[in-house]
Amino acid sequence: MSPVGHARILGLDPGSLRTGYGVIDCAGGNLTIVAQGCIATSGGPLADRLRLIHARVAELIVQHRPQEVAVERVFLSKNADSALKLGQARGAALAAVPAMLGVHEYAPRAVKLAVVGLGGAEKSQVAHMVKQLLRVELRLAADAADALAIAICHAHSRRLEPFIAGVSA
Repeated sequence: MSPVGHARILGLDPGSLRTGYGVIDCAGGNLTIVAQGCIATSGGPLADRLRLIHARVAELIVQHRPQEVAVERVFLSKNADSALKLGQARGAALAAVPAMLGVHEYAPRAVKLAVVGLGGAEKSQVAHMVKQLLRVELRLAADAADALAIAICHAHSRRLEPFIAGVSA
């Protein structure tokens, strides 16, 4: 991760039915939205949905050429079947990321804290702050807003890296 200069970041919010994505450019403290949306699978067999997620993430990487990828870290779920499907969707998305890009993972509470300032923020608060931080008026699907929030969290982390390195040096 190069903490200085421009970076294009792809944020991913994987799910077995809907995988949100958001691409932002960051230069210093300026964040600009490049693309956002959802990869909606038809709800057919899981193997087909995973192939679609993998293929679409690979297409997004070719199309937008991000330098860095950020994804939400898996959280524990009370429903083992849902957690397994989420993990498989996440694996399909991450398998599409070339090794040269690297993947940066953030806990859900860290993403909310970075975007809203409160680790226990509601989804609507996250979506509102994403729109404010990126200065956009368009309506964002929940999955796309979450993916953009993950990308924003990583952009903030990049800016803090020189300070963290200075403290540990």
